[in-house]
Amino acid sequence: MKQFRILLIYLILGCFLITGCGKQDLPAESETEIGSVEPSEEVEIEIVDHAGSVKLNMNSSTIKQEVTVKTFVDGDTTHFNVPESIMPDGIFKARYLAINTPESTGKIEEYGKAASNFTKEKLSAATSIIIESETDSWDPDSTGGRYLVWVWYKTEGMKEYRNLNIEILQNGLALANSAGRNQYGDTCLAAIAQAKYQKLNMYSGQKDPDFYYGEAVELTLKELRANIENYKDIKVAFSGIISANSGTQGIYVEDYDPETDMYYGMYIYYGHNLSGTGLDILSVGNEVRIVGSVQYYEGGDSWQVSDLTYRMMKPDDPNNIQKLSEGHSASFKLTEADTFVNEEVTVQLEEKAVTLPYAQMALGTSVEMKGLKVVEVYTTDNPDSSSDGAMTLTCECDGVTVTVRTIVLLDEDGNRITADAYEGKTIDVKGIVDSFDGEYQIKVFSAKNILIN
Repeated sequence: MKQFRILLIYLILGCFLITGCGKQDLPAESETEIGSVEPSEEVEIEIVDHAGSVKLNMNSSTIKQEVTVKTFVDGDTTHFNVPESIMPDGIFKARYLAINTPESTGKIEEYGKAASNFTKEKLSAATSIIIESETDSWDPDSTGGRYLVWVWYKTEGMKEYRNLNIEILQNGLALANSAGRNQYGDTCLAAIAQAKYQKLNMYSGQKDPDFYYGEAVELTLKELRANIENYKDIKVAFSGIISANSGTQGIYVEDYDPETDMYYGMYIYYGHNLSGTGLDILSVGNEVRIVGSVQYYEGGDSWQVSDLTYRMMKPDDPNNIQKLSEGHSASFKLTEADTFVNEEVTVQLEEKAVTLPYAQMALGTSVEMKGLKVVEVYTTDNPDSSSDGAMTLTCECDGVTVTVRTIVLLDEDGNRITADAYEGKTIDVKGIVDSFDGEYQIKVFSAKNILIN
């Protein structure tokens, strides 16, 4: 066991760098990396399991709540199931205190996927998970949509809970984020000092084996859609027409293939990566060249392309998104209900033929469907959600069932359209092929795209 001789000096220096080690009154996020003072090469430290050294005190003034996982987002963000007495919709969007893991969703960074997988692995194996506040209330993060928490877990055979936030730090999978200004500040600083000393993951000086460092693979949307699993986490480049804006920092791009007489599409998530000219490029009706990373978004059970960039000072950079032309329209390909539900499409790739359900191959494309009889309408009822008032229309046509999902629709006077406008009616719809909970549906983004016969 190596002699422990660094922590006191290191903690004092680290605390001065981050404006003190005392407990903060209200947790606030910061992008400042803590513990930036590197330990001397001559100093040796004892390797400690810091995540197990802190204890969960169920009698303290902080709030504790046992939870289960609803959705893994990334290394430092998880959505948990909670009682409606805590969150009206039963979903607690947690942002882990004291850490900032590399990005693995809208933006892709080295060791982001490793951090995301680490969190998922630990919580998936847990028999019990408890979230804890820093103060005597659930404190929101800087976005206002998530809450800052400590995450504790234990697995079968474990007598005590482990602190996942600190465990991520001690494994070198996160920068410290206001880590010294909380109830476990000393331990957080010691954990990151140890990770740097051991040269783990982010501090190893080695390339991330899960990060794609190569150039973008040039391909068509047909090739991508037919073989998407093979491009997971790989940078790709393709062109297409922007058919719709999702309204949630994303767009849909589609491209026509004459060989199969089909359009193939993809959801593109740009997040907070773009502004100015970059955002202007992603306008509906533009033909664009997209360069980004193929990602599986667990929260939506769907594939997307993300990590888009635009460098204004380097407009010819091959990694830039580009506008190729403008003035185009979405295809809204007329599609029969039976084709949508029951048929398959075969795509011939260079090495093999791939046969998949029609709707799966048409994901992300614009379609039109006529003569749908609305037999049932479900309306989302959650005042705290942006989807409050969105509708799911269960429709029948020619003996098959088709689901139409809307956003919150408004009439010409700005009034919300309710279920009685469509229930029992026969409608024609224009929308984007989407999926939810393993089922394919048509998603409608405007009231003008639902025509009542």
